[in-house]
Amino acid sequence: MSNKEMINDIQNEIGKVISGKDDIIKYIFTAIVAKGHILLEDVPGVGKTTLAVAFSRTLNLSYRRMQFTPDVLPSDVVGFSMYNKKINDFEYKPGVSMCNLLLADEINRTSPKTQSALLEVMEEKKVTVEGETRILPNPFIVIATQNPTGYVGTQKLPESQLDRFMIKLSMGYPDFNDEISVYKGKSYDALSDVNQILSGDDIIELQKKACDVYVEESIYDYLTRLVRITREDDNISLGVSPRGGIALLSMAKATALLSDRDYVIPEDIVGNIDCVCTHRIVPSSKAKASGINEEKIMDAVKNKIDMPLGNSKRG
Repeated sequence: MSNKEMINDIQNEIGKVISGKDDIIKYIFTAIVAKGHILLEDVPGVGKTTLAVAFSRTLNLSYRRMQFTPDVLPSDVVGFSMYNKKINDFEYKPGVSMCNLLLADEINRTSPKTQSALLEVMEEKKVTVEGETRILPNPFIVIATQNPTGYVGTQKLPESQLDRFMIKLSMGYPDFNDEISVYKGKSYDALSDVNQILSGDDIIELQKKACDVYVEESIYDYLTRLVRITREDDNISLGVSPRGGIALLSMAKATALLSDRDYVIPEDIVGNIDCVCTHRIVPSSKAKASGINEEKIMDAVKNKIDMPLGNSKRG
């Protein structure tokens, strides 16, 4: 089975419960292959939890979900030690992060300390409790959701925390016919019919292959120019960091692999720049006053740099 066929199978299975979102499914799976975490910004009730459960079943991953309310503590994420009378010693109680796929729901409703605990786990892929370090299961993926800023009880995530997410997406409302299917109950009833396509070991193997995808020198040059120009644009007060550039390169490599190529082409960069870079830039006060948002800024950035010519094949 080719990687393109595999993507189609995954989209078909998840499409049983989430209709009309093939692009979102592909971006999320690409980020998983690129060893990244995903941030979904959406209003409540558009199917984010259902999407995460469907992914866990399709990829045969252990799945846990936590609602990040203001009273959630860092120990709920990383775990804690509790005294056990039977063994006359302290015993580790795992936190919610001890799984393959964690849905961190409404991350911008909880305290900064708990957010930091989650983001540290995402970065290190391990937890340390009472001086003892425990490695998280591999693969480990976080799909975090946040409500748009301005909803009651929400707070804007700091730029340093947003930078830890490889991509940021918005599912949006379903179209007319898909919404009819939701009201008929087809989406929820079909969740039990979602079949396994891959395993955790398959994901790890794909991640290794993505790392080995060839990148020609002109692609590195193109990527670097795109990233650096965000730091020089008058409409941007905070540009894309080197971590953002690494994320864009990783997504491009994973995109190439899932397109059955062993080399990156410029379109792999351009096709991912919005979901990778838009949440990493901060518009300047001048841009805000002119009504220019992050999406418009990134469109302008893409047009400032010419794509390299050639097919970028190895050798």
